[in-house]
Amino acid sequence: MSTEIKNYGDVKFPEMQTQVNQVNDEIDLGELFSVIWQGKWLIIAVTAVFALGSVLFALMQPNVYKSEVVLAPASDEQGGGLSALASQFGGLASMAGINIGNSSLDDTKLAVEVIKSRDFIIGFIERHNILIELMAIEYWDMERDSIIYKTDDYDPVAKKWIRSVKLPYKPKPSPLEAYEAFSELMNISVAKETGIVTISLEHFSPKLAKTWLEWLVEDINTEMKERDVAEAIRSSEFLNKQISLTNVADIRAILYKLIEEQAKTIMFAEVRDEYVFKTIDSAFVPEEKFKPKRAIICILGTFLGGILSVVLVILLHFNRKRC
Repeated sequence: MSTEIKNYGDVKFPEMQTQVNQVNDEIDLGELFSVIWQGKWLIIAVTAVFALGSVLFALMQPNVYKSEVVLAPASDEQGGGLSALASQFGGLASMAGINIGNSSLDDTKLAVEVIKSRDFIIGFIERHNILIELMAIEYWDMERDSIIYKTDDYDPVAKKWIRSVKLPYKPKPSPLEAYEAFSELMNISVAKETGIVTISLEHFSPKLAKTWLEWLVEDINTEMKERDVAEAIRSSEFLNKQISLTNVADIRAILYKLIEEQAKTIMFAEVRDEYVFKTIDSAFVPEEKFKPKRAIICILGTFLGGILSVVLVILLHFNRKRC
């Protein structure tokens, strides 16, 4: 008799325990909702504070404008002759320091990396004297169409940097600081299939965003042109020396052909302004801000306040129960 009762208890006990747990869970869940309801005024107050704070924060953020330019790789018109010679005279050309196997796409990849390099960006900032507009601007006044500077960092009247910074930094931003600041404003994307390059630039002033983009395209075309011309001149000088050192007619004919191709490189560089990039869609003065997204800031701030207030109410309740 006792055995049957024991077996009966063993079989039924898990089901009974599950029912008890379910009841406890329902009680706990009900208690949780009760706690939240009792603390509703604290939740509303905290959420309202976060909502108001997010609105004020969003309104304090200055408008940022973004301009874009779309570029295509310039056709390498002088590349046909070099490519024809590549298979026959590649070894000799390599001795001369001439790379005759490059395509315009390779030049494009190189140009993109040059644009992002420290040397190019620092040189760009120095050439166009844009350090003040890069590092000291606070916002752009649309009504007066003027730039408002950070008076704690730069004195526009005395035209002097007055930043208060710790060593090794100085009142005037260093070239490395300027490079990092400019890199944050610029974005470059390259389409894998077409090689189309899109460069975008963000700035408080829509006019400066457009102007700087135009300068970027001009400068990279000039930079790549000067590099190729300098390389072609060095290669031509080397080939001319080799011609004077050999009397073999076939070799001299090959050398003359290579010199001719270098002369073409120099000629095309002189007559083409858009040397490595051709503009498909020019940079423009944006009329509407790119950021901040004030509505999103307000929504996220309010949502965060609501979540934190609920967590606060629950923690306060369980802390009182412990006490």
